[in-house]
This record gives sequence, structure tokens and C-alpha cells, in this order.
Amino acid sequence: MKKITFIFLIIFSINSHSQLQQFRATWLTNVDSYVLTTDAAIVEAMNYLSSIGINVIFPVVYNKGYTLYPSQIMNNLFGAPTIPDPSFQNRDFLERLIIEAHRVGIEVIPWFEYGFSSSYSQNGGHIVARFPHWATRNNQGQLVVKNGFDWLSGINPDVQNFLISLIMEVIDKYDVDGVQGDDRLPAMPVEGGYDSVTVAIYRSENNGSNPPNNPGDPNWKRWRANKLNSFFSRLRDSVKSRGQHYILSSSPTPFPWGYDEYLQDSRTWAQNNIVDNIIPQLYRYDFPSYQTVLAQSLSQIRNVNPSIYFAGVLIKSGSWVISSTMMSQIINHNRANNVNGECTFFYEGLRANNNEIGNLLGNNFYNQPALVPYRNGNIWRPKATIKNENESGVNITGTWSNYPMPGFTGQVIRTNQTSGYAAIEYRLDVPFSAHFDVFAFLTPNTTWTQQARYVIYSDNDSSVITLDQSNLNRRGWQKIGTVYLTSGNKRVVKIDNTFLEQGRWLVADAVMIMINRKLSPNVIVTNVKETNNSAELIPKEFLLGQNYPNPFNPSTRISWQSPISGHHSLKVYDILGNEVATLVDEYKEAGKYEIEFKDVETLHGVSLPSGVYFYQLKVGDYIETKKMILLR
Repeated sequence: MKKITFIFLIIFSINSHSQLQQFRATWLTNVDSYVLTTDAAIVEAMNYLSSIGINVIFPVVYNKGYTLYPSQIMNNLFGAPTIPDPSFQNRDFLERLIIEAHRVGIEVIPWFEYGFSSSYSQNGGHIVARFPHWATRNNQGQLVVKNGFDWLSGINPDVQNFLISLIMEVIDKYDVDGVQGDDRLPAMPVEGGYDSVTVAIYRSENNGSNPPNNPGDPNWKRWRANKLNSFFSRLRDSVKSRGQHYILSSSPTPFPWGYDEYLQDSRTWAQNNIVDNIIPQLYRYDFPSYQTVLAQSLSQIRNVNPSIYFAGVLIKSGSWVISSTMMSQIINHNRANNVNGECTFFYEGLRANNNEIGNLLGNNFYNQPALVPYRNGNIWRPKATIKNENESGVNITGTWSNYPMPGFTGQVIRTNQTSGYAAIEYRLDVPFSAHFDVFAFLTPNTTWTQQARYVIYSDNDSSVITLDQSNLNRRGWQKIGTVYLTSGNKRVVKIDNTFLEQGRWLVADAVMIMINRKLSPNVIVTNVKETNNSAELIPKEFLLGQNYPNPFNPSTRISWQSPISGHHSLKVYDILGNEVATLVDEYKEAGKYEIEFKDVETLHGVSLPSGVYFYQLKVGDYIETKKMILLR
């Protein structure tokens, strides 16, 4: 079937082809970081990263031999659909992250951190226990362990197919913008390759001869590196089969050290355009050392393919955090050497010391918006179009009232009208013609309706979906449909009380549309209208929400918003005024927050008796207290 390319030249005040193009990325990990462990942390992080000019994130999705997203492949092979960490079980963090990142115009490229490593000092972990022949061996027949990491054979076809299947699972399941391997994908310690599968392949290609016993033999190194290169080319073909727009990214160790120690032939990857971007890990703890490693990397990698080259910069490792002086020196040195951007390892380094490095970037080096360089001057991820329930273009029928629960911005509105018709209809300015995912912002509570009727409109049709607004597991932006819309002011969503039960509430808040790149990969967006969505992310007023559920047993959630940054204190008191729990006691940026309180999370770690309790928020001079009830 012939592909049709839709070109939309949206003429507004900004010409993207004259706009700065610069790569500004960061890695998000699940080690030494809590950014991925809760939905609220993800929302706050994406708002912050957008505010400081970040345009690409690399979230870890494969670590210690487990996926962090729910994987059918992992479930089929190992009976383990995700990593054994409660923060990632019964929750799809990647789906939430993609929504929140794309909402603010940030590309998401999942990072398969462990690659061909199976575990860390666990004798191969659960993968080798299940498939012993997947392990790579040294010339003594022992499992290869290097710097604590246990290794699989990157030459074994079964191992290669396993990694490709995980990567394609992510591409097929999620609306991502690419995928990334690093110093372990593809890679294999130079000591490896003596496992039976690799030896058999070598014999079949070398007249029955065994591999050299010396792992550093130049021809033996080249043969193994070529096998990894062939795998990477095959991976590229698999990724590009789903669409040329998917980015294959690599962050190898610096060449030639990476080749000598891990058979990573990153120079060949750059020369042969196997990867769309390459970000060598130029990790150093002082500026002179960074200058040295950058110079070598420029000569070995960048000079063979300048347009795909960016710098990997270490900003945090354990308790060490880069100084603002060194960070400034590095970026100035990068630009002086025509390095058009960097990726920082890792997110928490941006937020350390009251956001010192992040604010340095946002206020100085990244203070002007920038397009992602390899998108050819086009905007691949335009920011979402959002309509709040209290804005013009929203038509309200029936009796609705404000309710003091934080929504996307401000409060929500609700109705319990069951006689007569009550509805709220949203018209949005559709910026260009494309397939759009449609989202509603949900603020669940146990007294809300279980049958909220949403009508979603395309240009020529409509569909109906019924949502349970009382489901406490569905909060924040929730996808309710996908439609094709042409540009212009369009009716997109209606919520009405057709199915509202007696005694329950129908709730409405903001709605949102974002381009679906799986269905509209060929839509070219060269210009978009500047919106004030970023300003809307900062609340205009203090608000302490009513906990929900209330009454509760054994846990409840408390939300609040603050228009200012500063020290936040959230404590729980009994009816006599005795403090029983401290939920928050730290500096926080202006924004919206939510936290779960379990009745056993007290100062003394004991369960609370039934009764009335109070929770109090203090931010600067603002103090507000609300009541909640625990029922056994």
C-alpha cells in the first residue's frame, strides 16, 4: 500500500526551522532514585524537566534480568511479568511516564540497561538458572563475571532473540519514540565466548577449529565483535520495520577501551549508520579528565559521523554530585568542540542540592526551547492541547458545583443531578490534522459514579465509553479513546449524567489530546502555536484536598497543591492534638502532590485505633487542617 505523507505547515509566531536544535537528555533509573516509583513523582519530574528545557528522556525498562514494565514475554519464560519490586508491580509505570512526558513535549526512548548481562553477582540470576546454555564462559569454563556483572553470551542466537523480543514488545505495546542500548547492549566481556554455543558457531565458520585460548587474540576479538555488530544491524532492521521514525540509540563505553574490554565496536556503528544517535559515556570526576576523554572520543567516533554524536556526562554517582562550575565548563567545552548536546547521568543529579544543576541548565544553557536535532527541524512531539473545565469553549448544562479536590489545575466540578440532563462539553483548538489520543483527568473517590458516560467525537462520528470514576487505581490522565481530527476548533468530549446512579456524583475536570505517532507517523509538524500549558502546571492557589477514601481502612490518599516552592510539612494528629505521623517534611517545588497514608505508618510504627484524626499542611505562612476518619 502506498504511504501518504501529510504535511501541515501551521503558520504561527514561531518558525521551527529557525529554532535552535540541540540534544538535551537525561537518564531515569530505578536505582538510587524514586522518580519512577510513584505516579505523582513522575508527574512532578516531567513538569520540572520540561521547565528546564529537557527534550529527551531515557527511562530504564530492563534491569537485573527483569523488566520494569509488565511483560508477557517475561511472564511466559520465567513466570515473572516484572521486576520483584512492589513499586513496579500491579502498575505500568512506563505507560504513565509516556503520557506525562509527551504531554509536555518530551520524547521517550526506553533504555534496556542490563542488555546482555543477566544479573549482578548472583551466579547468573534467574535467567541462567532457567537457561544455563545462555551464559557466556571464559577459557576455564567459568561463568564470566566482570565488575560484578554476570554475563550472557551476546553471540548465542537464543539470547539475541530474547533481547530483540523484549525490545519489540516495548515498541509494539507503547507509543515510544525509540529504544536504547548502552555499555551492555550489545557487548560481551573480552574474556567470554568459550561457551558451547559460541564455540560451535565459531567451529562451523572456521573449518572446525576451536577459538584461540587467548581471549585477546586480535582475530578472535574481531570475530566476536563482528557477531555483535551483526546483531545490532539485525536489531536496527527489526526496529525500523515498525517505522523509520523509531530512534535506535546507543550509549557505549568510550572507544577503543570499550572494544578492547567489551567488544563494543562503536566506531563501526557510527560509520555504518547502525544507530541514529550515539552517546559515549564520557564519565569523569574532574574537568581535565573530561577534556581528555572527549578529545579521544571526538577523534574516534564523532569525526566519522558528526550529526549523530552527543556526550554522556556524569553528574551524580553515589554521594558525589558534579559542581555547577564543572558542569558549566563541560557544556562550554562541548559547544566549543561542536558537540550539539548531552545526556546527563542521571535525573537525581539534576535535583540534588535544591535542583542546583537542573536550575543551572534551565536558567542558562537550556533557557531557550530546542528541537531534537535528528528530527530534521520538525516537532516530533508537540505539547498536548489541554482544556480545563472552567475555560472558554466548555459548555455546561445542568447543576454543577466546585469541589475542593485538586484537579489538573484548580478544583474539580461535580453534579449529583439525576432528574433532568446534566452535561459538560469540551471544544478544543486542534492544531493540525492527525490521529489523536484523547484523555480525561480523573480524581477518583469512593462516592463518585461507577458509570460516567463519555462521548468522544471525531470529525464525522462519535463513540461512547463508560468509566468508573470511583476506581482508586485510575487517577490522573487516563486515555479514553483515539480519534482522527482535522485542524480547527472542534467538539471533542462530552460527559453527561445519562447513567448516573442515585446518591453518587459525576465529576468533571480537564481533557487533553495528544498526537498518536503509531497511527500518524508521517504527519509533519513544522510549527505549533505557543500555549501557556507550562504556566498552568503551577497552581495559582494553595489547596489541601479531602483525603480519599474517607472513612478509610487501612490506607487513604492525601493530595495538595502549592503555588510556591519551599519547605512542605504534612503531619497527622489525633483528636487530642498529639502528632501521630509525619508524612512530608522537606523542600518541594511549587506544584501538585499526593501521598498515601497507611494507619501503621506512625511515629511508633503501631496501628491506630478507630477514630477521628486531623492532617495539617504547612508551607511558608500557609496552614490548613482537615479531618479524616479511620474505621476498623
